[in-house]
Amino acid sequence: MSGIERRPTNRALAQSDGPAFNLLALLPGRASSIHTQRAYYRWIDHFLVTVAGLKPTAGDARFRRMGALPVDTLQKCLSAPQLRAWLGILATDGHGRQGLNQARAAIITLSNLLAESGWLDDYTSAAMSNVRLPNAEDGQRPGRWLSLEQIRRLMAAAGDIGTSQNQIVRNRLVITMLCTMALRREEVAAIRWQDLGMQNDRIVLRVHGKGRKMGLIDIPRPVIGALEAWRRCIAVTEPRPLQNSALVRRLWKGGRISRMGLTSDGIWLIVNDAANAADLGHVAPHDLRRSVAGALQEAGVPIEKISRLLRHSNVAVTERYLSRLPQRNEGAVMMSDLLDLDDVEWPGL
Repeated sequence: MSGIERRPTNRALAQSDGPAFNLLALLPGRASSIHTQRAYYRWIDHFLVTVAGLKPTAGDARFRRMGALPVDTLQKCLSAPQLRAWLGILATDGHGRQGLNQARAAIITLSNLLAESGWLDDYTSAAMSNVRLPNAEDGQRPGRWLSLEQIRRLMAAAGDIGTSQNQIVRNRLVITMLCTMALRREEVAAIRWQDLGMQNDRIVLRVHGKGRKMGLIDIPRPVIGALEAWRRCIAVTEPRPLQNSALVRRLWKGGRISRMGLTSDGIWLIVNDAANAADLGHVAPHDLRRSVAGALQEAGVPIEKISRLLRHSNVAVTERYLSRLPQRNEGAVMMSDLLDLDDVEWPGL
């Protein structure tokens, strides 16, 4: 299968008695952004599942795995051919070039850290660094740009998939924030109650973005309403949430609210399940950020305001971002209208 040598027994690899590698302790020296670190953990976990046959993990279980990676397993599955084959699988599965770049960087960073620690030979690490991405044509995923009607359907479905009142309220808050404030899922997962504040009589949210960038976003009234509903749900057992506690929480079975924050993977599941319930097919959280930008552009909103909402470093970045959105290509339709072909009857049809 694309050159991947799958390991036969997950049990043997998962229960290794050999030395362990603590990636949690070393990765911050290479990737200072907490969002990048979490993304690397996701890709490394995916690599180990695909190549080494380990079971997938999420949340706290993933952090525990990253803090004690089995060295013997890493030594067996880390190689240039395995990395190249794995990237090919990701491309075939529809991952875009940005995702492939991040996946490659995660595994190469892991191999470099292992080599520096003396657990991997320098030749293998260097060979993996030379692995290039699959052709962009094979690995490009243009993403989705939802219409306003599709966004409304998605928002309605987010509540419909809830199995308890607390889950309904939480899901609506998450989706409403994604569909109006153009937040990344990692940013939503990182929000704390102390990030809500006032600026010139406006309720604003302090967003911790990529590369340790911080921005303030005005909170629209629907999100304020969703926040108040969520605060009332939490107040049943926690009258005043701690300021440094997660705003969006996990839920226990039965709908009881946990003190632990919802992970970015949990946010991905909400979007995915709501999209399926709304019969929209595959929709990723970043598709909602893309859809907000596209809808504002179509509505004639100045690019400076769109750029400020997306928190891009400058307008040129926003222009490149908008240029990658799926564009209408109606030339053939216009030519058909010019030829007045709508009423043409074709034999055999």
